[in-house]
Amino acid sequence: MNENASVRIGGASAIATRDREVTGPNGSTDQAIAPKADIDLLQFVGAIWRGKFRIMLCLVIALMGGIYYGLKVAVPKYAAVTELAIQARDNQVIDMESVMSGVSTDQSAINTELRVIKSRVLLERLIDELNLDEDKEFNPFLTPPSGLSIGGVYNWVSEMSQAYLPVSLPPRPEPEPPTEEDIAIAILDSVRSVIGVTAERQTFVLTILAITTDPQKSALISDTLAQIYLEDQIQIKFEATEFAVNWLSGRVAELELELQDKEDEIRELRSDTELVSVQALEALGVRAKDIRERITEAQEETVLAREAIEEMKLLAAQGDLAAILEAFPDATLGRLAPDALEGDETARAAFLSRFETMQRRQEVIVTRTEAQYEALKSSYDRLNKQIASQNEDLVVLNQLVRESDATRVLYQTFLARLKETSVQISLQRADSRILSMASPGQKVEPKLRVLMMMSIILGGGFGVAWVLARQFMHSGFRTAEELEQVTGYSVLGQIPRIPIRRRRGLLEYLRDKPTSVAAEAVRNLRTSVLMADMENPPQVIMSTSSLPGEGKTTQSLSLTQNLAGLGKKVLLIEADIRRRTFTEYFKEKPKGGLVGVSMGEIPLEEAILRDDRIDADILMGDKSSINAADFFASQEFRGFLDDARTKYDYIIIDTAPVMVVPDARVIGRSVDSVIYTVLWDKTARVQVQSGLRQFSTVGVKVAGLVLSQIDPKGMKKYGYGGKTGAYAHYGSGYYDS
Repeated sequence: MNENASVRIGGASAIATRDREVTGPNGSTDQAIAPKADIDLLQFVGAIWRGKFRIMLCLVIALMGGIYYGLKVAVPKYAAVTELAIQARDNQVIDMESVMSGVSTDQSAINTELRVIKSRVLLERLIDELNLDEDKEFNPFLTPPSGLSIGGVYNWVSEMSQAYLPVSLPPRPEPEPPTEEDIAIAILDSVRSVIGVTAERQTFVLTILAITTDPQKSALISDTLAQIYLEDQIQIKFEATEFAVNWLSGRVAELELELQDKEDEIRELRSDTELVSVQALEALGVRAKDIRERITEAQEETVLAREAIEEMKLLAAQGDLAAILEAFPDATLGRLAPDALEGDETARAAFLSRFETMQRRQEVIVTRTEAQYEALKSSYDRLNKQIASQNEDLVVLNQLVRESDATRVLYQTFLARLKETSVQISLQRADSRILSMASPGQKVEPKLRVLMMMSIILGGGFGVAWVLARQFMHSGFRTAEELEQVTGYSVLGQIPRIPIRRRRGLLEYLRDKPTSVAAEAVRNLRTSVLMADMENPPQVIMSTSSLPGEGKTTQSLSLTQNLAGLGKKVLLIEADIRRRTFTEYFKEKPKGGLVGVSMGEIPLEEAILRDDRIDADILMGDKSSINAADFFASQEFRGFLDDARTKYDYIIIDTAPVMVVPDARVIGRSVDSVIYTVLWDKTARVQVQSGLRQFSTVGVKVAGLVLSQIDPKGMKKYGYGGKTGAYAHYGSGYYDS
């Protein structure tokens, strides 16, 4: 392959200048680690498509598990339905809504009836009637506890600890036996859980559904509960009517006695008073008015009579006969007046005698009028007292009459209602009726089709989650693009997994198969490294990685063999003097090593190893009491490199992993190019980023990355076989296997 050709294989490019340089410590520059790009939706779709066989496997397993559960494990259950119809309240023979508790037709009343059917009272009657407390399906205390219960697991662990451990668990305290109330509540909850009550929309039809493990049992429970519900309605109405009859009977008796007492009081009042009627009281009023008028007249006459006497006395004292005759004209005085006025003393005396007689007569009139006044006044007072007394008695009588009338009306009303209620007792019927009895239950659980669909959905979902988790939660790198995207460094090459059993077969494989995918990948890596900087091509190249076993030594040997194949003089140095893995690739053991040569203990020519599989000089590592990091930082090692630069065209240094020891960072300051190896699909992202960051902290610039030990089958399995150059299906014709 031409070295000036494209240096990207499987997407790796050495000439690509995507990497960005940032100023590092000591003024050096380093490539910035690029942020991770957003996940593309096509990645999800592609991952799901590539994992279709895993998804199908999960789907089939879940489907078979669901079918097995439905056919072998799940307990079949059967549903039976009884239908009820609510009767309208206005169909009753006698309207007793004030006494009876009928069922209304509004939605609230229907919902209430649904709750009544599943009430504790009716369910307890159902349990007693069908002896459901003796059924294991409803009485959990009839079944011994499962070995998977908390107590069973504890006992098993206790037995195992006693048998195999020196210290055993203390015995589990025996649980307190359940009370009758606990058992009753548990049975009630179990029965309630298998019963469902619904109302059909826009109708007055109620549906009672029972689901049990036996079809006959389901029908029996549904029908029995419906019958209990109807009997309960009749019983409630009967009790309400009976209570009303008893209450009305007592109330009627009380009202009868009360009415009799009122009538007795009226009779006693009428017998104890002189009151005949209201008309007699009105006549007494008229009489009192007449007497009052006569009293007024008598009082006026008395006043006039007294005034007349006073005037007579005054005139008699004056002796003026003419004035007397003028004030009190009298026939006798008129006959005597002329003689008396002419001076006849006899006539005058007779005149005055007559006037005195008139005075005495007037005094008699005054006495009589006063006596008449007093008599009328006394009679008036007595009459007023009689009127007042009879008026009070009349008020009391009227009150008693009104109370008696009211009591009579109430008595008659309650007596009529009592008769109606007594008749209603014999006419009681339920507010609902059974439309259809339940037939033997139909199997409703498990629904195999639904179970299969759920199994398919769950299995498919689990499979998709599994595939996506494998795809997007792995910590390694599968493509050069992914590696470049995460780190921001260019990928110089992609080395496939070489099909050899032992490390010693590496060089034979590359020598014997010069046109294999691995050999071409090494050539592309060589081209990328050498052409990364055309003006100053690297002479000293260091190969390192994050951790051991990532292929950096394989890469160093392959790159050395490839450079030597160009007719160049190449020196391969094993700088991993702590592990010294070169002995696994070469049988011969040299006389000296890197430390001895650098310290001048042995000439380079004597320590160099030559192998016919690789046309290059090999300098292995050797043991030393000097700390490896201190050795590589010494002036002797740098002087050795400077001397080697004058003797060789290229120097390849295989170093220890950067995440394990600091050797690579120390050596990196003395080389021209650093190649960082990443194990395909294994090396964690955080390890790669941490290793690159360690180089950046000491100002060592990494030339690029190498994705090593790529599995072509794995690439195709993950869906990258169509876009990875030599590993694509269209590249098979260009390379030997």
